[in-house]
Amino acid sequence: MTAPAKDPVTVPAPILEMRSIVKTFPGVKALSDVSLTVAQGEVHAICGENGAGKSTLMKVLSGVHPHGSYEGEIRFRGENCAFKDIRASESHGIVIIHQELALVPYLSIAENIFLGNEHAPRGFISWNETLRHAAALLDRVGLRENPQTRIADIGVGKQQLVEIAKALSKKVELLILDEPTAALNDEDSAQLIALIRELKSQGISSIIISHKLGEIAAVADSVTVLRDGRTVETLDVHAESTTESRIIRGMVGRDLDSRFPERTPYQGEPGAHPALEIRDWTVHHPIDQHRKVVDRVSVRAARGEIVGIAGLMGAGRTELAMSVFGRSYGRNISGTVLKDGKEIRTRTVSEAVRHKIAYVTEDRKRYGLNLIDTIGRNVTLGALGKVSRRGIVDEHEETRVAESYRTSMNIKAPTVFEQVGRLSGGNQQKVVLSKWIFAGPDVLILDEPTRGIDVGAKYEIYTVIDRLAAQGKAVVLISSELPELLGMCDRIYTMSAGRLTGEVPRAQATQEVLMRHMTSDKR
Repeated sequence: MTAPAKDPVTVPAPILEMRSIVKTFPGVKALSDVSLTVAQGEVHAICGENGAGKSTLMKVLSGVHPHGSYEGEIRFRGENCAFKDIRASESHGIVIIHQELALVPYLSIAENIFLGNEHAPRGFISWNETLRHAAALLDRVGLRENPQTRIADIGVGKQQLVEIAKALSKKVELLILDEPTAALNDEDSAQLIALIRELKSQGISSIIISHKLGEIAAVADSVTVLRDGRTVETLDVHAESTTESRIIRGMVGRDLDSRFPERTPYQGEPGAHPALEIRDWTVHHPIDQHRKVVDRVSVRAARGEIVGIAGLMGAGRTELAMSVFGRSYGRNISGTVLKDGKEIRTRTVSEAVRHKIAYVTEDRKRYGLNLIDTIGRNVTLGALGKVSRRGIVDEHEETRVAESYRTSMNIKAPTVFEQVGRLSGGNQQKVVLSKWIFAGPDVLILDEPTRGIDVGAKYEIYTVIDRLAAQGKAVVLISSELPELLGMCDRIYTMSAGRLTGEVPRAQATQEVLMRHMTSDKR
């Protein structure tokens, strides 16, 4: 008996094909025979370790790296494309939103949306048309803001929505988002993911670069894994065989049995003073001096202990850290800082460093590194006296020190003379950590140390943090990722609206317990 014929499965035609892309920079082959296919109307994720070539591939596609500077072929809607710049790719409906948002803070939302694409039929901008179209686009992305509001007056989550509205104004057909939720809180991330789903229902295809595997599972249809500038595989996200472990194995080339290194929990030393103790710390907003951003907070961290600080956006975690570290933030600061039981002054960064307190900022590009200088110079910046003689830097000693950290921290760069701005995010973070470790601190305050970093590099940084604690350093870890705090910390403080709302020991800490404290209105 002949089996009935099955209806053929309809496979969506590809909107994009990138074939055998090769991109070389001086001394480095960033992409080697990379291929990518994106179907019409799908959300396609790209993941890989920092330095795998994800952003470089998208810059080739969007014309940032123009045709002629790479080898290979790009086909969009079945036609060969040779984009000479971003404007050329945008004219085809390909729009990229970079991790560092390209908005002008002192212009309005409407002005940013149509910047370079103004409603000016006779050479004069029609502000009525500009505001009307901007309002329609804001409504489409679900942003309830006046189009005349300045970008500087809205949060990062809303700025992401403005970027997408700007893309929609250009009649986007393929939207590329590079780490779109890296700087967003959970609520803003969820809103952005929902918008990407809505755009998909409208027939807009998307490519998302992300290190958040849960995010990929929530929104993507397919995922392409890159490693060392090569395509490893493309997976159907909805297939049973596509697990987080499978994706991680493709990214790092090995299994990661655990996301966090095994460590012996801090046992405590009876009678020992905390390495760092902050008492009744209060900080006022630098502009609105009547508003308290940190209100009578007290925390402590012992030598060998990793202490976490959890809180939602605006809880005051970074403001606490920066104000303690040389009063780098805030006005009318009051409270006491003690180190090993003795009160100390940390009124300047130099004083804090002299007392062997280090602060790894959440914004490494703005505050943590000199991007136009070398790895060697950046590593020694926190303690130039150690590589100087009579006030003059010994360049041979500086190179030797930097080389030792390049090796021990597994910084992926050919030499220590490489410009830091050319490194991937994970390697930049290792340079920041190296700088402060070289300074020889007793206390390290780490503010979002793994933000925007892939799982392999995260594990390496967790190992470094664990090693520092084992050496007797006191570590204060601020993170928006609750699994990170639960996996690394001995105790976790929670903050809400500038106040301390809880102190949870490791044995009692769960995501639910922490979230309950983080959303508390305790006074």
